[in-house]
Amino acid sequence: MADTALTAPLRSPLSHAADRLAAATRTSGGAVRLAELPFLTQINVRLDPKGAAADAVGLILGLPLPAEPGTAVRAGELTVLWLGPDEWLVVGPPGGQRGLESRIREAAGDEPVSVIDVSAQRTTLLVTGPRARDLLAHGCSLDLHPRVFGPGRCAQTHLGRTQVVLVARDDPRAGFWVLVRSSFAGYLTDWLLDAAAEWTG
Repeated sequence: MADTALTAPLRSPLSHAADRLAAATRTSGGAVRLAELPFLTQINVRLDPKGAAADAVGLILGLPLPAEPGTAVRAGELTVLWLGPDEWLVVGPPGGQRGLESRIREAAGDEPVSVIDVSAQRTTLLVTGPRARDLLAHGCSLDLHPRVFGPGRCAQTHLGRTQVVLVARDDPRAGFWVLVRSSFAGYLTDWLLDAAAEWTG
């Protein structure tokens, strides 16, 4: 029996919903845009923020690990999200997890550090458009007003009863990333589409 594990094409958790997301985007008349950003590289990093490894990892990433709670910083194709006092999520383009994980480990040297590839654990929903905040506010208890949750902010929170990492992109027109566990992605997509019916008719 042939081993197809290495040759089968990757299938994203929301590939079955792509047409519905596109249709909602179309029928909203530009009010909201919904799409999946599948297979983003996601590396969870835990280390002492005051140790030498923090600076070294920041150097190889090309940006400092954010020290302020609930912030996200971006440089080039990489975005680093603050998840806790000693925990960050490094997000990059698809396919870069092995190289990025190795570079972070090498930079940390002998310092105590945890570096885990969690790329397969979550997928990412893109929510943009003039009504994006209103849509997310339907199911999120955070204050999403731009003065409070503006560009460059992130939070671990709940959206439609689903645990997510919510990211306000650094350009207001870029909207939001909603990082959700793959097993809950279908449910959350259904919830978003239902909540967006106000604008999609």
